[in-house]
Amino acid sequence: MKKFVAIAGNIGVGKSTLVEMMCARWGWHPFVEGVVDNPYLADFYADMRAWAFHSQIFFLSQRLRDLRRLMAHEQSVVQDRTVYEDAEIFAKNLHRQQLINARDWKSYSELYQALTQLLPPPDLVVYLQASVPTLRQRIAQRGREYEKNIAPDYLARLNELYEEWIGGFTLCPALIVPADRLDFVGNHQHLELILQKIQDKLRGEQLVLFD
Repeated sequence: MKKFVAIAGNIGVGKSTLVEMMCARWGWHPFVEGVVDNPYLADFYADMRAWAFHSQIFFLSQRLRDLRRLMAHEQSVVQDRTVYEDAEIFAKNLHRQQLINARDWKSYSELYQALTQLLPPPDLVVYLQASVPTLRQRIAQRGREYEKNIAPDYLARLNELYEEWIGGFTLCPALIVPADRLDFVGNHQHLELILQKIQDKLRGEQLVLFD
């Protein structure tokens, strides 16, 4: 039976790597976050308060388009980052920083809620949970030039929003992976443990925890 698993988590936590590993092991199809030419991006960086809403609407439309393609795929699929994170984490962070005003946030939120009620959720969301020191270490290890100046307080704000989101998430089952102590890239046993827990959760086992 076809399965749809989505991998969620903060910048640098290892979402893309876990997607690759799952697909290599199980022969599933990866859906990764593509580079999109957002026509509002240059304006956004020039004046964030004026263009944050427009930019987030564009990203939301792209994510939903990708989700429709994903659902039509014949194979089981693994998605790198979810539509939920766009709204619940990144757009909400802009709102909390007062870069999206209350009226625009209300319109964005109502659109997001309506669309997520229409589209089917994943069979499972896997949330890779990591502290800021772990995130910074992994960001440094992968050596992407455009990520090297990401501020720790920005990662911390995103972490707070991730915890709020996953704590109230009810659209589908969720598996929280403690990525601070499970290095699935460097430790084969950790990877095997995570893959087994994902399979257990997909089978419908109610209590799937990491000891």
